[in-house]
Amino acid sequence: MSAHSIDIHRVAKLARLELSDDEATHYAAQLHRVLDHMDTLAKLDLSGVEPTSHALPVYDVVRPDEARPGFSQQQALSNAPKSVLDQFQIPKVIE
Repeated sequence: MSAHSIDIHRVAKLARLELSDDEATHYAAQLHRVLDHMDTLAKLDLSGVEPTSHALPVYDVVRPDEARPGFSQQQALSNAPKSVLDQFQIPKVIE
């Protein structure tokens, strides 16, 4: 195990978890293994590696922002259950 000193009960309290002593021992061992692995990764020479946020390139595929013809007011209201003065009529939701 590494030289990490972690109070697993304090970590559990911060996470609002109740752990039995057996669970605390089990999770403490797992946490120490994770931290040991992080120590191994920290020792790697990454001076020639470019920082990345994703393993593969990310592209936003969007259509060009071009003006297109829209609906006329009558077409928009044609499927409305109710309309008043060329507007949608909806049930009152606020008193």
